Amino acid sequence: MSAVLGLNFHHDTSAALIVNGRLYAAEEERWSGIKHHRQPHNRKATLTAPTHALTWCLDTAGIGPDDIDAVWTPSMRSTPAAGWWLAEERDELAALLPSSLGERLRLISHHTAHVMSGYLLSGHDHAAGLVIDAGGSSLGSDLGPGRERITGYDLHRDHIDRFHQAMPIVVPDATGPRRVHSSLGHFYRNLALRLIPSGDEPEGSMMALAALGDPDRYRDALRALIRLGADGDVRIAHPWGSADTKTPLVIGRRAWTPGSAAAASLTDRADLAAAVQEAFAQAVTHVARHLQQLTNANTLVFSGGCALNSHLNGHLAAEAGFDNLFVAPAPHDAGTALGAALYAWHYQLDQPRLPVPADAAWGPEPDPSPAFTPPAGYRALPGLGDQLVPVVAALLADHRIVGWAQGPLEFGPRALGHRSILAHPGRMDTRDRLNAIKQRASYRPFAPAILTEHVSDWFMTPGDPFMNRVAQVSHCRADRIAAVVHRDGTARLQTVSNNHSGLRPLLEEFHRRTGLPLLLNTSLNRKGSPILRTAEQAVQATADLGLDALAVNDTLLLADRVPFPDDAQRIAIAER
Repeated sequence: MSAVLGLNFHHDTSAALIVNGRLYAAEEERWSGIKHHRQPHNRKATLTAPTHALTWCLDTAGIGPDDIDAVWTPSMRSTPAAGWWLAEERDELAALLPSSLGERLRLISHHTAHVMSGYLLSGHDHAAGLVIDAGGSSLGSDLGPGRERITGYDLHRDHIDRFHQAMPIVVPDATGPRRVHSSLGHFYRNLALRLIPSGDEPEGSMMALAALGDPDRYRDALRALIRLGADGDVRIAHPWGSADTKTPLVIGRRAWTPGSAAAASLTDRADLAAAVQEAFAQAVTHVARHLQQLTNANTLVFSGGCALNSHLNGHLAAEAGFDNLFVAPAPHDAGTALGAALYAWHYQLDQPRLPVPADAAWGPEPDPSPAFTPPAGYRALPGLGDQLVPVVAALLADHRIVGWAQGPLEFGPRALGHRSILAHPGRMDTRDRLNAIKQRASYRPFAPAILTEHVSDWFMTPGDPFMNRVAQVSHCRADRIAAVVHRDGTARLQTVSNNHSGLRPLLEEFHRRTGLPLLLNTSLNRKGSPILRTAEQAVQATADLGLDALAVNDTLLLADRVPFPDDAQRIAIAER
């Protein structure tokens, strides 16, 4: 038996275990209920072991700590003072684990773990790798001083070559010259905090807001903040590439600060968001084109927090000069545990690479449906078996909003059809109702999940299985799927292949009834909380959110106000 373990101890705390070629992976937030499992901001408090996620991985695989051949974790120590710092970090993290695991713990650079989480699942032998986030570790700064910010790789089956790294700039300070490590990840968040009122998720909301705006108005002002140089160099004017949001950003007659976002008009905020998104995408594409020239690779593997920007990924696919773009299934920091495990599996144990996944369902099942008393206003219909899919498809065809908790939990921030809220994509009022249910800004659209073989019928550019890039909607089709189309004519598209057991049968049945091979798909959670894990949590959330129904395992929880779609009703719905 061969077994390797990857762990992430920082925010997005997670564990990934590979045993005999099978992958188990889970995020600690799904047990703690704290989104990103983000802890208070002091060094010791931010380090937490993924205790529940690790226990689940080991128990489900049926092994113990002593059965594991290798344990790896990404380093995040940012300021090495001397040669002892790596040993100190390793010991600090090892102390959070059972002794048999802690003794074998080894460190990998944060960005290398990120890029491995994509490359080793991509199926490509040779690829350029690009990692961009707020910041990584000094362990990866072998090309110069400072923390990882933008890192480029030449990736092969038998070796990894890091050859590009963003360098710090030097700025004057009260005590003399000071190195500043600008970050595109910090840049995007810094601007988002000035544009998105408190209470909404900054980066995701700004990406949606950008689709409403005109970048022309603020284009020159944004170009003054980011300079693109030779050899893929990106320089961000200080302090806009840092976490400093206290300094007002003066553009035109307005000083943009986090406290003033709510006072600006939607038009002003949308136009600036569009300019930020454009400048951000141009900077990332500038680096990617440089990597393509150096590696002559046909494929770009992209990871790190910035790879969650689906509009950026759509732009990269079209403009970076590569034939293929593979975005890591979980490009955020939880994915570094996955990358660390994959690195150990392939490069340390010399095991064959895992198959290219069609889904990221690597976590726990929703547990057996409890023998519960239905929440007030709902009735439980257990044991539907093969009738569950036709009944849910009929409800969706009748424009009902349905929770869907089926099969292993998704790993990563996107609901991929295992813990989802599903709806008919055809009506704008469905989008508005869902935004109200989830307490999101009214301009935010939802994502479609589509049968892979029908993508070209509805979209002019491809999506991916992990909902990580936007695709251009065919102009003649946009009105039929209005609830999932951005104002700019794009949609964050999830493709569902024959290997996706959680959503595929339902999509096929919905297509048969309505002629639409796609559904609106968003995460089953409350505002500010992680995607839900268990059947019990799904039942309670269904009642709290006021959904029309929930399908969990083979049980249907149906609101009293919603009639059961019997055969006669289903025929009538199909003929509409």
